[in-house]
Amino acid sequence: QVPLVESGGGLVQAGGSLTLSCAASGFTFSRSAMAWFRQAPGKEREFVATISWGGGTIYYGDSVKGRFTISRDNTRDTVSLQMNSLKSEDTAVYYCAAAEFGGALRNDEQYNYWGQGTQVTVSA
Repeated sequence: QVPLVESGGGLVQAGGSLTLSCAASGFTFSRSAMAWFRQAPGKEREFVATISWGGGTIYYGDSVKGRFTISRDNTRDTVSLQMNSLKSEDTAVYYCAAAEFGGALRNDEQYNYWGQGTQVTVSA
């Protein structure tokens, strides 16, 4: 059983929008901080956004602040990332991550569940 499964990636033109979704199973989603990270070719993994158990605490990476919105549905065990005003530099594989019983942190070391990633490609 794969604990996190991402969907919604694809090819979009610059200035466009995409919504990524992540379906969770096999752990206590409602008591897990959830996050999105991304990794572009040849670059280190980058923090995108995180949301606490109840959604009251949210942080964004500086490069996506004001353009991306993270949200969660604890009744459906899903977390989403709405991405607007996409730029070519947003091109990357996007990963969903969970920190069971953890807090909403930017540090990837505390996240103990990871999805397989979904590719987002933004054409100029």
